[in-house]
Amino acid sequence: MTSLHNRHIKPLILADLNGSNWHLADYVKRGGYESLRRILTEGITPDQVIAEVKASSLRGRGGAGFPTGLKWSFMPKNYEGQKYLVCNTDEGEPGTFKDRDIIRYNPHSLIEGMAIGAYAMGISVGYNYIHGEIFADYLLFEEALEEARAAGFLGDKIMGSAFNFQLHAFHGYGAYICGEETALLESLEGKKGQPRFKPPFPASFGLYGKPTTINNTETFAAVPFIMKMGGEAYAALGKPNNGGTKIFSISGDVEKPGNYEIPLGTPFSELLELAGGMRGGKKIKAVIPGGSSAPVVRGDVMMDCTMDYDSIAKAGSMLGSGAVIVMDETRCMVKSLLRLSYFYFEESCGQCTPCREGTGWMYRMVQRIENGQGRPEDLDLLNNICDNIQGRTICALGDAAAMPVRAMIQNFRDEFVYHIEHKHCLVPAYV
Repeated sequence: MTSLHNRHIKPLILADLNGSNWHLADYVKRGGYESLRRILTEGITPDQVIAEVKASSLRGRGGAGFPTGLKWSFMPKNYEGQKYLVCNTDEGEPGTFKDRDIIRYNPHSLIEGMAIGAYAMGISVGYNYIHGEIFADYLLFEEALEEARAAGFLGDKIMGSAFNFQLHAFHGYGAYICGEETALLESLEGKKGQPRFKPPFPASFGLYGKPTTINNTETFAAVPFIMKMGGEAYAALGKPNNGGTKIFSISGDVEKPGNYEIPLGTPFSELLELAGGMRGGKKIKAVIPGGSSAPVVRGDVMMDCTMDYDSIAKAGSMLGSGAVIVMDETRCMVKSLLRLSYFYFEESCGQCTPCREGTGWMYRMVQRIENGQGRPEDLDLLNNICDNIQGRTICALGDAAAMPVRAMIQNFRDEFVYHIEHKHCLVPAYV
């Protein structure tokens, strides 16, 4: 784990990763829970907290990039019943591994961030839904919760105030679809994890039918630091409309894969340098900048991008969860797409016919091309299938399955044509 903080800013989210300093005492030594204490003892109002988060330009770090302060303002203020706060740590997007490191190495930053969010929205009960395949980290987070409760940072009358907040961990089941916020709510209620129709949105009808706000792990973990340094100062760390820093999980054909926290707007070339450059000195061919569901970008185009929502969108892709998958010149794009299309075929919940049938159809067609049985008309047919999936499903999994197919064919059509015409790969390493 590496950070640019020694060059740009003070440590924000991630602790030193020696495996022993995630405990409460270590977090307090680093200034932990000071933001929560100041809010509760200095009479800072919930509206002031939300205004500070809005000023920070913090956008959801889970993939959608929705402004966090605006989302918090949607919660009904005068609602007399129970309201809920939910953290989405169901990190299942291929290439993404940042959230598990937050709960593994600095869980109290998440706990404090959720407590501040709960105060701002008048919420007394929260849940952290943790991905089912990181059980050891779930147990560690449970231990951190016990530390926070014992110290009076969770529970009733926190720090002697009138603020009550109970926070619980929930162990998920490893289903990719439960990363979608309404499928997560269904799973949290003990039901099959399938997305709900929207509207109604969770802010009005969420967990157990009550108003609910859901944010990503990294989003909550940034909140204590925002409250400590001020929203405008945090926003200035990034660039307009892209406030603050972001953790990028970089993997693939690089020398030092891992998590790197950098200011938004940092050139991709600098992130690649932090990751040790291309493995073996090979040439960069392609980059998936926001997790497997984001459209692939040609390597030369990516080298001119900065790591922020707007620049990546201009290049034809999405910042998404910040999972940067780097591919060198030896990678076959047909084989790469085969792996991606298989994943979405397997992970579709089957609720929507276009997604249930379309993901399987796309996978079998790409498999046919990879196995030397492709037909010239297959590429147009694949794009046609994408047309019939995108925008026709309850959740975004259908779009996530279709976008990699479209982008791969658009950016590397010559490889697909070569596969079809010659029955084998264009890339020498795969011939």
